[in-house]
Amino acid sequence: MNLRKKAIRVALLKGATDILPLSLAVLPWGVLFGSLAIQRGFSWFEAQLFSAIIFGGAVQIVTVELMAENTPLLVVLFSAFVISSRHFLYGLALRERLSTQSAAWRVGLGFLLTDELFSLSGTKKAYQTQFRLYCALGAGGSFYIAWNIWTALGIFAGTWLPDLTQLGLDFAIAATFIALVVPEIKSKSILICVMISALSSIVLSIYGQELALITAAIIGMVSGFWAQQLDSRS
Repeated sequence: MNLRKKAIRVALLKGATDILPLSLAVLPWGVLFGSLAIQRGFSWFEAQLFSAIIFGGAVQIVTVELMAENTPLLVVLFSAFVISSRHFLYGLALRERLSTQSAAWRVGLGFLLTDELFSLSGTKKAYQTQFRLYCALGAGGSFYIAWNIWTALGIFAGTWLPDLTQLGLDFAIAATFIALVVPEIKSKSILICVMISALSSIVLSIYGQELALITAAIIGMVSGFWAQQLDSRS
């Protein structure tokens, strides 16, 4: 029993250590959200509850902005659904590996499945053993704790300091996703997907398209798929 507990502790610590750079990288993002929520009129409890329950940086920021502008509830819900839809794809990608696990593991890891945790799930051995399951739990759980701590710091800063939204902390969002995407560029088709998505998002944003990011992502995925098909035929 003691050996099992020690192995679990080692696995949890390894997961937390593996994701630590990403946990630190989202510090400006969490501070930005906490301060933004306070600046938009939410109480400290409501702001912290966002991170405790929703646990998604991009959707939290967009939801706070929309609610502060008294946007209709259906628009808020639809926007949140669209922004979070990528998590459905994450779930599908990991479904085969987790389908044999208990409901507790599937629900728990499903809640903790952020972009950052998914980026650590690329190896074929991920989630395949009890050790790796606890490793994923340590990574996702420590990231969840860090995100809520950063939110609390932002709430404090938003209460006592000037408007932090003017400091450019939102660049942390782009920097984090760049750090997640670049290591995954391992083929020509993925490179084409990334480059066309980036170019499309810039062009569509310049022309003021409301769904610029989503449209750009679809264009990039289709382009990458075609490039992959051409490579396989040749």
